[in-house]
Amino acid sequence: MSIRIATFNAENLFRRPVVFGIEDDAKRNKVLDDFRKLVEILEKDEYSDKNKADIIEILLAHSVDVSQEISTQTILVNEPKGMARLLKGEGRNIQVRAEVTGRPSWVGWAELDRKDLTLDALQNTAKVIAEVNADILLTVEVEDRLTLHRFNQQVLHGQIGAPAYPFNLLIDGNDIRGIDVGILSRHPITSIRSHIFDKENVQDLFPIFSRDCPEFEIDIDGEPLWLLGNHFKSKRGGGGAEKRKQQGKRAAKIYQEALGRSDRVVVAGDLNDTPDSEALKPLLNAGLQDAMTHGGYQGPPGTHGECKAADKIDYLMFSPELFGKVTRARVETRGIAESAVTFDSVHGPQDQASDHAALFADLDL
Repeated sequence: MSIRIATFNAENLFRRPVVFGIEDDAKRNKVLDDFRKLVEILEKDEYSDKNKADIIEILLAHSVDVSQEISTQTILVNEPKGMARLLKGEGRNIQVRAEVTGRPSWVGWAELDRKDLTLDALQNTAKVIAEVNADILLTVEVEDRLTLHRFNQQVLHGQIGAPAYPFNLLIDGNDIRGIDVGILSRHPITSIRSHIFDKENVQDLFPIFSRDCPEFEIDIDGEPLWLLGNHFKSKRGGGGAEKRKQQGKRAAKIYQEALGRSDRVVVAGDLNDTPDSEALKPLLNAGLQDAMTHGGYQGPPGTHGECKAADKIDYLMFSPELFGKVTRARVETRGIAESAVTFDSVHGPQDQASDHAALFADLDL
């Protein structure tokens, strides 16, 4: 039987953090760096006067509750009603309440403010998925399982008219921005293993995976196929290269353990690095082979933006048993605004499906 497996970083389905729409790299990175700093400060058990001053400085620069004239309007502090709050005052006059001495003394969190994607963007994302027409599709950067289900039913099927997938699954990962790793499948998903709690050492503060490395077991006519999905640490922000290297080593180990259950294993997703990187070495050294190295691949050398060789960051990697059954591989680039050929409904970054191509491969099982 022939089966098509694909991966696609959809860059959210219905709503996306406002910051990701900032085209200026320096301004976008400034928001993300300040957000990381704010989250780190807010998690402290005790706030110094300097911590409190930094909280207010960041919020004045970026909070949606502050004047448009002085704020990027990208960060939101969620606080419950009542007295267990972080802030007092409004607009430019916000202050940390005197009663707030640290994390235990208030209830709430900071998050990146989101806005709805345009209908054209939703439909272009669905067009990519419909054109790829995969039997098994790894979905990267999707908000949650119910969002994936609604998109599947209401946009892919309802708006575009493509068949809805009968199976979808997603476990919320470690990223608070709503960019999780899920799956759409025409074959039953019989089990899932999550790695959101994996740490290199028990005493480590942070888990290995920025999102997760879910293992999806899929029943293909009575035979199991394991799909390991991932979204490695972005190149934006500090420490990315070392974090991706750590994630690559752990993903390679999970792959080798999966081989003990089946010789049909796929590692896929947005690994945020090139094939010659240190992050990819453990996976390639473990015997995995990427679909774009297959003799049946036709298309550009990259998967992101202009899809040049330096833009190769999305992967479909197969165990030797499966790679030998690959017959062809392609990328679907028409949803990218920078692509030489686009869907008629893609007019620019505001309505593109994603700045990632969908990568797919056909296998003769």
